[in-house]
Amino acid sequence: MSLTIEVRGERLALLPDRAIFWERSQTLLVADAHFGKAATFRAMSIPVPRGTTMEGLARLDALVRQTGASRIVFLGDFLHAREGRSPETLAALQGWHEANQGVRLVLVRGNHDRHAGDPPPGLGVECMDAPLVESPFVMTHHPGRSANGYVLAGHLHPGVPLYGKARQRERLPCFWFSTECAVLPAFGDFTGLAEISPVEADRVFVIAGTEVVEPAGLVVDGPGSPAP
Repeated sequence: MSLTIEVRGERLALLPDRAIFWERSQTLLVADAHFGKAATFRAMSIPVPRGTTMEGLARLDALVRQTGASRIVFLGDFLHAREGRSPETLAALQGWHEANQGVRLVLVRGNHDRHAGDPPPGLGVECMDAPLVESPFVMTHHPGRSANGYVLAGHLHPGVPLYGKARQRERLPCFWFSTECAVLPAFGDFTGLAEISPVEADRVFVIAGTEVVEPAGLVVDGPGSPAP
């Protein structure tokens, strides 16, 4: 179940499949897809499971159907690395593009994109350097502040620990909103989590299975604001 919040007068739906839908612009925001990451590991003779790209594309397909998005903006790190541009990965991306011709695809380049290179032209992805400014938002890869608006970013793969009554500990992906910047969770399935340290003014929304929730009592003082 998604959770809708308002930021700078705009409605943003936080989706449990680790994306944001910006309602007014009919835009799906996705950070850190890292397509081809498993293929990169296999190219280095590290045995990892296959199918992560197909699983990610299936989730992306479901999100487009669910939201009716006319555009997807990828906030950096579309492809993981040059070694991950396998025929299998590129064929899966090509198939997805052909099945979703009505969806405009935009990539705001991140640090991995510099090494991996832009997606092949046949995938229909418009590539640009950061930032993409569309008031009231500034869409980019690296978190920070901007005089041009509220920043929507990725890069950090944010996660938070939750504790159960029996002292069990589970670290879950999250959306992290500070007063001037939001960090999206990594969309990719094979990306890991970085534990964040929100401050009192921040809001954190945790992805717990098929729900997005704002848990009570989570906020702690820490140095890790996404907009230093």
